[in-house]
Amino acid sequence: MTGELDFDPIAEARRQWDEHWGADAGPSMVAVTSIMRAHQVLLARLNELLAPWDLTFPQYEALLLLFYSRRGSLPLGKMGTRLQVHRASVTNVVDRLVDKGLVERLAHEQDRRSVLARITPAGRRAARAATKRLNAEHFATDPLDAAAAEQLFALLRPLRVAAGDFSES
Repeated sequence: MTGELDFDPIAEARRQWDEHWGADAGPSMVAVTSIMRAHQVLLARLNELLAPWDLTFPQYEALLLLFYSRRGSLPLGKMGTRLQVHRASVTNVVDRLVDKGLVERLAHEQDRRSVLARITPAGRRAARAATKRLNAEHFATDPLDAAAAEQLFALLRPLRVAAGDFSES
């Protein structure tokens, strides 16, 4: 970013929105815009924290998914489902992790059409160290405290359910 503004651009957008479109949609517009900006802020902070391991946050998520899997390996399709991303995105992330020696690709023992990603010992070490750093930094969510983070999770959960991310049973 080139410099700090002396005003909140989202609040200014709301003022303009209300003036031109009416106040009915203002709360939704500022909520979405705030979430999108928070995503940018968090992703930049997380990637900075993960830089010592040459990881991006999507790579970290994939690495942790393998780290926590029972056998340390998963089919790429299952990884995409669990990470809630397109298969092509998983392939790209796994390719980068393979290039770094943190993951290896294997043929699936039972399904020849399927490819497995398996975490390597170096991947396990990186996953542990990076997670210690992210935990120490509260996943870059400062100045939010634990209560605010829990509240944010609860506020966004219905949106995720409505999108079909999972069902509440």
